[in-house]
Amino acid sequence: MSALHTTLITADELAGIIDHCVLLDCRHDLFDPVKGQQEYQTSHLPGARFVSIDHDLAGMKGDGRRGRHPLPDRETLRQRLQSLGISDDTQIVAYDADTGTYAARLWWLARWLGHEKVAVLEGGFKAWKAASYPTSPENPATPSPGKLTLRTPLEQAVAVEELLADQATRALRVVDARAPERYRGEVEPLDPVAGHIPGAFNRPLGLNLRPDGRFKPAPVLHDEFKALLGDSPMAMVVHSCGSGVSACHNLLAMRHAGLSGARLYAGSWSEWCADSSRPVAKGAAAG
Repeated sequence: MSALHTTLITADELAGIIDHCVLLDCRHDLFDPVKGQQEYQTSHLPGARFVSIDHDLAGMKGDGRRGRHPLPDRETLRQRLQSLGISDDTQIVAYDADTGTYAARLWWLARWLGHEKVAVLEGGFKAWKAASYPTSPENPATPSPGKLTLRTPLEQAVAVEELLADQATRALRVVDARAPERYRGEVEPLDPVAGHIPGAFNRPLGLNLRPDGRFKPAPVLHDEFKALLGDSPMAMVVHSCGSGVSACHNLLAMRHAGLSGARLYAGSWSEWCADSSRPVAKGAAAG
């Protein structure tokens, strides 16, 4: 197969290598959890297999104090991806409806397992159809299991304890991917408390995209993130959101822009606000 794809892939690029990839459909709706699978059953990319944000790409919620989408167990996730026919040399292509919000979660998790050959389809299902490439309502045949090895993680997560300890110094550069009105605490449709982590900056994931749903050019993203982060070392940059899903979009955008080493706060706001002893900030200004 041709070039390795490790961040983004266009519909035209995918069309040329589709028979050599494992396609994972990550469509999801936070307000209608069954919608993604229903859309998949209606039509999907040929050969694609559905993965659930709630069940495949998240761990058990337990008492809810770990957030709405806690990280899955690495071995459990390895087995799930392996059951989909994924091996160490497999090129994974993840897609969702259009923005890449949910596909980016799969991208981050695969890299967290140490798998480098994973990319997100730019513009998702919408872009694939707009390019007049074929779709299918047929469920693909059950694949032969792959042989996927757990390797050193290519992405790192941050525990809530590190963020709590950082409240005294604010040395970490926390970036919140939620919509501005949620960040400011004006509305909160999903979690019991509105607001953001004190000290966090707001970078809504939509800023990574052009109007047609494709990502902005890498040099543009590079300059935008550098303007936000200044001279902060990448290891001190932590991405957050509502539940650790959409924050992966900012991580994908940064890596596409050549900025590697930032980390994910997987529990994000849904974990942070589950403990009433943790401080809450509101308004537009960070801190």
